[in-house]
Formats: sequence, C-alpha cells, structure tokens
Amino acid sequence: MKKILSVIMLLAAVSFSNVSCEKWLDVNKNVDSPDHVATYLYLSSIQQMYWDIYYDILATAPLCQMWGTSSNTSYALHRYPTGSDSGGNVWRMAYWDQGMNLENFINQAIEEEKWTMVGMGYAMKAFSWDVLTKYHADLPLTEAFQPGRLEFNYDYQDVVYKQVHDWATTAIEYLEMDDQNSYGSILENNDWIYHGDKSKWIKFAYSVLIRQLSSLTNKTEFLSTYGPELVSYADKAFQTPDDDACVSLLGGGSDAPSSTYNNFFGTYRGNLGRSYFQSDYAVKVFTGTVPEYDENGNRILNDNWEDADARYKYKLSATQIICDTNVMETGHYDPRVVAKLGTASDQLYQNINNLDSIKRYKYYGGSFTGTSSPTASGYSAPSLYGREAGSSTVYDGDGRWLYHNDAPVVLMTSAEIKFCIAEAYFRMGNKGEALRYWKDAIADDMTFTSRYLKPGTAAESTLDVTGGDKISSALFDQAAAEYLAGPFVAGITENDLTLSHIMMQKFVALFPWGAHETWVDQRKIFYDIEYTGEYPYNGNGWTRTELIQKRDEDPTKVYKGFYLAPARFEGFKSMYSTTYNLEGSPCFRVRPRYNSEYVWNKPALRQLRPISGLTPYYQCSIPWFCYPNGYPESYPDVDNSLE
Repeated sequence: MKKILSVIMLLAAVSFSNVSCEKWLDVNKNVDSPDHVATYLYLSSIQQMYWDIYYDILATAPLCQMWGTSSNTSYALHRYPTGSDSGGNVWRMAYWDQGMNLENFINQAIEEEKWTMVGMGYAMKAFSWDVLTKYHADLPLTEAFQPGRLEFNYDYQDVVYKQVHDWATTAIEYLEMDDQNSYGSILENNDWIYHGDKSKWIKFAYSVLIRQLSSLTNKTEFLSTYGPELVSYADKAFQTPDDDACVSLLGGGSDAPSSTYNNFFGTYRGNLGRSYFQSDYAVKVFTGTVPEYDENGNRILNDNWEDADARYKYKLSATQIICDTNVMETGHYDPRVVAKLGTASDQLYQNINNLDSIKRYKYYGGSFTGTSSPTASGYSAPSLYGREAGSSTVYDGDGRWLYHNDAPVVLMTSAEIKFCIAEAYFRMGNKGEALRYWKDAIADDMTFTSRYLKPGTAAESTLDVTGGDKISSALFDQAAAEYLAGPFVAGITENDLTLSHIMMQKFVALFPWGAHETWVDQRKIFYDIEYTGEYPYNGNGWTRTELIQKRDEDPTKVYKGFYLAPARFEGFKSMYSTTYNLEGSPCFRVRPRYNSEYVWNKPALRQLRPISGLTPYYQCSIPWFCYPNGYPESYPDVDNSLE
C-alpha cells in the first residue's frame, strides 16, 4: 500500500511540475509587447506616425521660404546641423515608426488573403518612401529590413523611384481584387484616413504615382514617357476635396489621452511658438506685393507711392500674379491670406464678419532667421497663431486652421494633384487642359482651406481672447467665390497662363503642410539660378559670395520675387558658409538621420557619389530627379576625401 501511495504521489508531483513549468513560461510572455497582433491593429498606429512629416516641415518650410526660423537656422541658411537628429523624423518614420510594423501589416494581410488591407499597406508604403527619397535622395532600400545586418548599403535614387512606382501599382492591383472578407467596423474604426473606403485608397495610389512623376519634369524622358503616363492617371486620382488624404486626429488638447493625439502644429504641443514664423517671401506672394529691385538690390517705388497711405511697405510688382490686395476691388482679394498666414490685426476678433475690415488686415513676414521684417522697417512677423509678440499661448486657445489642436495631418489634396496635372499638360504644350486643371486646383484649395477654419469669438479685451481664425467661414466662402470669378483666376486665358501661374498658386495651396513638395518643385528648377551647363556649380551660376539668380522680368523665372540668401538682387542677402556648403551652394537634400547613419553606417555613406556622404557639403549633392540624364560620376571642385 505504501509503495502504491508513493507512486501516486510521484505521478502527482510530475504532473504538478509540468503544469508549473508551463505556467512559468506563460508568465514570461510580455503582454505589453506581444510578438504577434491582429493585422488590423497595426493600421491606426502606422497612420498616426505620419505626424513625423509635420515634424520635418520645421526644416523644409525654411528651406523653401515658407517660414523663417530663429531656433533652427541651419535649414534657413541651407546648412546642416552637425551631430544632430534635427530634420531626421521622416527617416525615423519610414525605418522605425512605420518600418517593420508596416512590413508585418502587409505580410500578415497577404497570409490571411485580406487583399484590401494588402493594397492599403502598399499604398502607404509607396507614399512614405516617395516622401523619404525626395527628402534624402539615396537610401538603404534593398538591405533595409534584412535581419542581423549592422551596415546597410545605399541604393541610388533611380532605384528607389522605381520601387516606389512598383509599390503604388501593386497597391492598385490588390485594391482592385475581389476581397471576400467581411471587415465590419474594423477598417472603419482603425483606418484614420479613409475609414475603409477602398475606392478612395485606389485614388490615393494613383495620386502617389502622379506626385512622383511630377517631380521628373526636368528629365529628358518627361515629354515622351513620364508626362504622358502622369496625365493618363488624371481621371483615376483625386477628383474633389472629398478625396483628400488627411489623417484624422482625436485632438482634445489637455484632455487627450496622449499629447500625440493633438496636431503637431497645435497650441497644446507648442512646437511653433515664436520660433517659426511666416517668411517675408510668403507674405509677398499671398498679398500680391512682390517688390521690384534695381541692379543694386534696392526696391523700386512708384513716383506716386506714399508709405503713409500704404498698407504694406512694398509695392505691387508688375510680375506679381497671385492677387492684388492693395486694390479694394471685388475679385482682387484672396481670402486664403487670412486663413493660412498669421496677422496681429483685429486682436479682439471684432470684425471677422466684415469683409471690408478683413481686406485691411496687415501682414508681415520675417527674414531667414529673425522675425523683423526685412522690407517693412519697424514691423515683425507675428506668431502663426496671430499674436504680435511674446511666447505665451494663453490667448491662442486651441489654435486656428491647420495650427489647431484638432486639425488633421494633411498628406495629399486634390488641389495638389491637379496642379501636378496642370504643370504636366503645360510642359507638354497643351495649355487648354493646363488652364482647366489649374482653375479647378485653385477652387479645390479654397474648399480645402475653408473646411478647416475655426473662427474665433469677439471679445471685449485681450484677456477674453481665446484664439481662432480671424474670418468667418461664410465670409471666407463669399470672398473665395469673388476671387475665383475675378481677374486672377477666371480672367486668365490660355495665352496668359505661364508656368509661374501654376507653381506660385501651388506654393499657396501647399502652404505650409506641403512644404516637402514645394521644396521638390524649387529644386527641380534649380531655385531659378542662372547657370550654364547641365547643373549649376561654382563658376557657372554662383560664387562663394553670391548667387546669380534670374530677375523677375525673365519669362523663364518661375517664383517671382524669390531669392536665396546670397542672391545678387536681394537687399537682405547673407553669405552661405563655405565650411558647410560647396562653394556657397544651396541645399539639395537633407542628410540622413545622424544617430542612425553617422554613428552606425559611415562606411556606406563614404561610398556615395558624386559627393561622399561624409563630406561637409553632402547636402549640396543634387538628387537624381533633378538631372536631365543620369547621375554624374563627379562634380567639379569636389574633394571626396574630406571628412
């Protein structure tokens, strides 16, 4: 009996031991960091990471002169910040924040035969990497997500472009497949862009293709290949502002469960403050007050011009093509100025329903690196929330327009895509279709702008001000209709239309959320620099001390009134540092993320050509998309041994 009892006890002990072992192993699974999650759970977190694009607008907006900055002046002066991750958030987005999460999302969806989600994944991947390569140019691609690697070789931009194109077309193929899955509310709740609307995701993928092809207008093959392909997608891409790709955020200010649920430009996250402000050039474009300069860089004033009677300290140029806010005539006022720019006028929000008063608001922009206006002595740029001075946001409330806590992250709009199509048709010689798409694009941007207005409330004193837009939605729509029917839109004919009309209106439409693409547009025309040869370099377009840029009277100049820091005809020019620039060259790419590449991947950077990634002037290396032909093997005056 004792022997039998011992056996029974032994078996029980073994059984208990096995159970305990299994439970012990279970306990060591980290429920907060699972090794597998349901596919749909990846979706909203991947999309939320698009806020990284806004983060790096802090670099590109100064580069393309939408904004000036007093806190990160390297980009305003076309240098690079040494030993810093500044400007590296798009890199972080593609390789880390989305990174393997997006790879897993796509691969799991393929395994589960959830074709709609596969297509969404490839569409997002194409969009993200399109932004990434235009921003940084050459990238680790082929080896990017290979496990176990400590160094990652770079692929040149033409390879990356082809892959982005393939991902976008693959997305369309999957999205058009018959998907038998019943997703219920899963996609509606977790897709923060289109809430599972497959038809809009198809338009999104086609729009990515148009956006990519639009960057290739300087390539030799554009007229024969890229242009015809681009316009072939026109009826398949975004058609109205209802198609706009925007990541909806929960907002909520201090009540939000996470600060990242608030817009990056909003008051709660406080990333703008007084450190970033509208540039003088942006104000010139939006108000129709681009000045003319003489040979010495001095502004030319009309004989009858009286500063005392002027609302702006600079005059309307004959070459200005956006609007004329100095003239109080119906159709001359573009109301996007009061939505997109900040103004200290009407501090008490008393006149947001009075168009005559709104037309008299004053706007000032800062220089490259300071808020003081270079063309309006004694005036300075207000904050983008609309305050004259001070760093406190106490009177800003939740912000305004896209600088509002609850505003979405804007990725692409129908207006942007139509401007791309208009440019393609114009370059291909079809000015009739170019004009049609151009007018539609401006109208779409008016709708887009109006959609996100957050009008303020009239107050008795500044102590009662809670921020908001300084124009009501109804009045904005009225002024927009008048502008669209006026001389600057409806009044433009095929004979009038120039490339400048298209690109400067696109500058306004993309302000500031699309600064990355505006910078693409400026680089593909080499910043309107006068040069000889295939590309500008020291001796054929610039020297150490000045850039020779096209004058506004030059019919080939695209951005009227635009001059880079050392330009000959700009009164507030400053010299680029030749320590961090190739003979004073402007910036053509942003360096890779410092802690990723310059700490761990230096051998791969060293191999890059025509300029090594380790030279002090790597950011001056012109990307492949700018060249008429292939990559050059070298630049004149470049010493690739410098590190």
